[in-house]
Amino acid sequence: MIETLLMIALFFLVLSILAAVYRLVKGPSIPDRVQALDNIGVNLIAGIAIISIFMRTSAFFSVMLLLGILSFIGTIAFARFLERGVVIESERNK
Repeated sequence: MIETLLMIALFFLVLSILAAVYRLVKGPSIPDRVQALDNIGVNLIAGIAIISIFMRTSAFFSVMLLLGILSFIGTIAFARFLERGVVIESERNK
């Protein structure tokens, strides 16, 4: 019973990722694309968690943590790029 529910949840996560990929490619503006990338990251974390439950292992927890951190850093970098035009400012005091 639980395996069926997990497979249904994975199916809907795949549909959600496909919709986000469509928005990533077709998105009319850059903030829409950034939001789509963030959505893909969250859905991938959820998918890995479901696969971890399905396989009855905790080996994927570090992968989920790493993916969450990278997704967060990517979102912050894109937001900073949109706000200032650069991700890392390089000012030197002479």
